[in-house]
Amino acid sequence: MVYLISLGAGVLAGVLYGLINVRSPAPPAIALVGLLGMLVGEQVVPVAKRVIEGVPLTRAWFAGECQSKITGVAADANNEAADASRQG
Repeated sequence: MVYLISLGAGVLAGVLYGLINVRSPAPPAIALVGLLGMLVGEQVVPVAKRVIEGVPLTRAWFAGECQSKITGVAADANNEAADASRQG
């Protein structure tokens, strides 16, 4: 079933590419922006769930729950990198 959903998503992406006159495979910049959009779009679900439940959206929650999934860098690694840059 997951494969059929994936195929459907690919067909939808192909239709969108056709509508905006982008050839497939897309140029690297367009493809990377599209991938970023997919990563951000995946995080709409947990954010929407919190909003529906009436739980406040905090920066700490977003950093722990969503940021690492978008950037591919673990939250602890972000904190360590920030600490290292402050120490010089």
